Amino acid sequence: MSLLVVGLSHRSAPVSVLDRAALAPQVRSKLLQDVMGAEPAAEAAVLSTCNRIELYADVDKFHAGVAELSTLLARHSGVGLEELTPHLYVHYEDRAVHHLFSVACGLDSMVVGEGQILGQIKDALAVAQDQHTAGRLLNDLFQQALRAGKRAHSETGIDKAGQSLVTFGLEQLAGDEPVAEWVRGKRALVIGAGSMSALAATTLARAGVAELVIANRTLDRAERLASGLDMGAAHALPIHRVPAELPSADIVVSCTGAAGLVLTADAVRDAVLHRDSGPGHGSAAASPLALLDLAMPRDVDAAVHRVERVRLVDIESLAEAAADAPLAADVDAVRAIVSEEVGAFGAAQRAATITPTVVALRTMAADVVATEVARLEGRLHGLDDKQRAEITQTVRRVVDKLLHAPTVRVKELAGEPGGAGYADALRELFDLDPQAVAAVSSPAPVTPEVPAPAGSPDRTADSTAGGRL
Repeated sequence: MSLLVVGLSHRSAPVSVLDRAALAPQVRSKLLQDVMGAEPAAEAAVLSTCNRIELYADVDKFHAGVAELSTLLARHSGVGLEELTPHLYVHYEDRAVHHLFSVACGLDSMVVGEGQILGQIKDALAVAQDQHTAGRLLNDLFQQALRAGKRAHSETGIDKAGQSLVTFGLEQLAGDEPVAEWVRGKRALVIGAGSMSALAATTLARAGVAELVIANRTLDRAERLASGLDMGAAHALPIHRVPAELPSADIVVSCTGAAGLVLTADAVRDAVLHRDSGPGHGSAAASPLALLDLAMPRDVDAAVHRVERVRLVDIESLAEAAADAPLAADVDAVRAIVSEEVGAFGAAQRAATITPTVVALRTMAADVVATEVARLEGRLHGLDDKQRAEITQTVRRVVDKLLHAPTVRVKELAGEPGGAGYADALRELFDLDPQAVAAVSSPAPVTPEVPAPAGSPDRTADSTAGGRL
């Protein structure tokens, strides 16, 4: 295994840099193709969320891989390499596995324990599969990361500590008042119809908003989302009608994939003026306009923070609030799960490196049996078919019994740290043809349902791999 991760997140970079570096869906696909076109990489996947942008790759060489992935991230993000580099982190081999599993379990999220990251990891794998950039290593890695995340949420109480960014953001807007009481009687506007917007709409509906409007560029998606909510006062409208709808809203949640701003400071200022002067606009007279911006890059102009009678909570605000949030006692239990899953993944990958050699050995043994049985038949005349079959089966059983114990034991040993050398020893002892082993190592493409082993690790990296770039 030679897994490399290069990325930046809310822990390593200010929100302003994350905002500018955010990758649109079409950019992610082009990035994956460019990574595959680079010499050091054999597989690639991009994990891009409002908290992080990470590039995973199976590389031949550590230093060349870091340089190439960093350059490609800078090129596709539009942030210069010199500016981006101080915020990048690098993880390699086991540390890279540990990082992704920690991310999947919510330990590296802005809001510790949040479960939305599992869907984002699943989406990242799906995109890599669609682009044919995920092979054996990344299929195995991402699927086990999803299993680790599910274990964390089912076996511990991390859900008590973790909450979605939507819930956390609404709590910040509500202040000391419970969200259910704060939203009561209010009119909410959700801009966007993706997974985060759907979560926002569902959360607001369950909390008890009086009316909910979904605005989206594709009206059909907004209508489907509105019709699926468990409330009668929910309807959809095209996104170009947002400015006209804004004065009637008390709560606005925006999370789109737009490249530019969805709500400018002028648009929000005009909406506030209409709310203050126009009758019948929800609870406008009692409370300021509450805006929750969960998009990356941001949907709402940061200048809105300076607009009177407006309360804006965005990713940057959430990052500051989350830094002071207490960790649950179950975090230690989740960390133990991560360590256990990392160990299991490493053992499985190391053990898998021996499989092609074992298969090649058994193939060679079968060829030897066939040759010797054919030679024996030439010397023993008058044997009927039953006798020939019995002799052949006996010879095969003898060879199988001789090979069984050593091949089982060598697989066990290969799964231990430092066990990769057992494959080399087996090839040397039995004088196996390297081309025969290589042929076994290159089977048909692997589907997500049938994960397969990755190749052997590259040991060229220095001992400092896994820290900040």
